Amino acid sequence: MIKYEIKNETGILTLNRPEKRNALHPDLVKQMKSKLKEAEKDELVRVLIITGEGKAFCTGADLEYLNEMRNYSSLENEKDSRELAELFLMIYNFPKPVIAAVNGAAIAGGCGLASVCDIIVADELNAKFGYSEVKIGFIPAIVSTFLIRRVGEGLAKQLLLSGEIIEAKRAYEIGFVNYLNFKPLEFALDIASKLKNNSQHSMVMTKEIIRNVSGLSVDDSVGYCIGLNTISRTTDDFKKGLNNFLSKEKD
Repeated sequence: MIKYEIKNETGILTLNRPEKRNALHPDLVKQMKSKLKEAEKDELVRVLIITGEGKAFCTGADLEYLNEMRNYSSLENEKDSRELAELFLMIYNFPKPVIAAVNGAAIAGGCGLASVCDIIVADELNAKFGYSEVKIGFIPAIVSTFLIRRVGEGLAKQLLLSGEIIEAKRAYEIGFVNYLNFKPLEFALDIASKLKNNSQHSMVMTKEIIRNVSGLSVDDSVGYCIGLNTISRTTDDFKKGLNNFLSKEKD
């Protein structure tokens, strides 16, 4: 269900259920979590890309699994929800940059999967996005947290309440998608090749700042950032980077 490979210090995690349009399934979720742990520990992997095999990125929950879910108890539903939430949080909190190369439809949980990545590259012709949960009596509960952070409350209300499916160009216009390209995986690899040249420690701390400051007051946010700024100046990456920069300025 999951294909994982490493190219030029970039891990590529591919949802590999093209016959099911890469729909989410408990086994797929478990495999993704396992590969994420592997990529996080691997010092050779500096950037992670998530993409889909075939014509879809991920079209939400597997239909057969949804059919089984009708007979779930409250405890089983809670466990299932927690597993998916843990996957999304693992990606959102992943210490290395994560790029979604969205090759086709990203619907419901699949759209949520894209939203937890740091950068979204979408296929200009084939990618589509939408939260269709309300159309079948579900609620976009877990995914809403990440969508609101990505595009703001107003646009989140529009997308979540309407359940509309939007084209890649519109997703780019509202700021959900960062880049449009006809070859999203190749473009994502190009972005990764640039990111991996940055200080790994600096990118980890920058992601930490972005995750944490939005819930703080301005004063608390600045105080928090002073602490991180102080720590960053003691790292080897900072000292080496500063020396290289100053040496170039002298030249």
